[in-house]
Amino acid sequence: MLSITSRRDLLRAAASCAALAALPLRGARSAGALPVRIANAAGTMELAMGELMRRERFLESFGLAPDVMNVADGTRILGAIVGGSVDLSVMSGFGQVFPAIAHGAPLKILGGGALLPMLALLSAKPDVRTLKDLEGRTVGTGSVGALLYQLTVLLLRKYRVDVSKVRFVSIGSSADVFRAVATGTVDAGAGDAALMGQAAEHGVHLVEHGNMTVELPQYTFQGAWTSDRAIATKRDTLVRTLAAYAKLYRFVQTAAARNAFLAACRTVSPRAPESDHDAQWRYLQQYKPYDARLMLSPQRLRYMQAVNVSFGVQRAILPFDRIADMSIAADALKLLGPATA
Repeated sequence: MLSITSRRDLLRAAASCAALAALPLRGARSAGALPVRIANAAGTMELAMGELMRRERFLESFGLAPDVMNVADGTRILGAIVGGSVDLSVMSGFGQVFPAIAHGAPLKILGGGALLPMLALLSAKPDVRTLKDLEGRTVGTGSVGALLYQLTVLLLRKYRVDVSKVRFVSIGSSADVFRAVATGTVDAGAGDAALMGQAAEHGVHLVEHGNMTVELPQYTFQGAWTSDRAIATKRDTLVRTLAAYAKLYRFVQTAAARNAFLAACRTVSPRAPESDHDAQWRYLQQYKPYDARLMLSPQRLRYMQAVNVSFGVQRAILPFDRIADMSIAADALKLLGPATA
């Protein structure tokens, strides 16, 4: 997540889209297919889900010619959407969208994806067992105001940990934080929640109450968002794209997807042990974090903004109509049709 605290930050983000715009489109386009350029987050789960989408050709099944990029830097995703070189993001955090809108960015949130935070607070230190044990310790996160930072601080606040006594260290992505935790570089940090069951194999353990999927269910982890320009000029493309992702979310949380999902995991993480892939699969089936209904309520978006306000990322809560357009998700669900499972 990018912290947008001024119009200057917004303009800097828009300027950063040049690197994405320069990337070539991948793959051949089918005659008559609508091109769509998507930028998603670059976590392990996002990569696996992207590979599963590619294998099942869900985007193509809705008449699309997709170019999907996984980008670790939220600044580049926001800048590319504002600049028009990317049509939308479907699987990434969107907390940065609210302050960007407040500072003039022509953006809208289209719908939900992963409703539950897919992170867990882990430690390799034997004397760090509870969240209270982190007072006086170092905790790895992203930059101040970023997704990892917000979730970690929210969890600590929930259990009355004095965050002024915690030293937060900006490490990077959740994968980077996990490596720092495993090597003992930091005392704790948020990593892939799917690895909670495999923690001992990686030399780490789950801190008590550290499962953010359970502890912070109101925090919408990922969603779909785009520009006002794309809504005005590429509405049909956006509808089809959301329908394809809703189809993916339905599929991956059913038993029928097991072999295909594990094959996708092996492709994007060939060096990871098979037990890690199995852990990701079990996590998806237990928690079912992806919501194929897509629709985000005003209450959920108000909560996300309230979090931003509490962190000083934005000044005030914006009205629902200014930040969201759920009509595209509604049309996507009509196009997809009722679930058969």
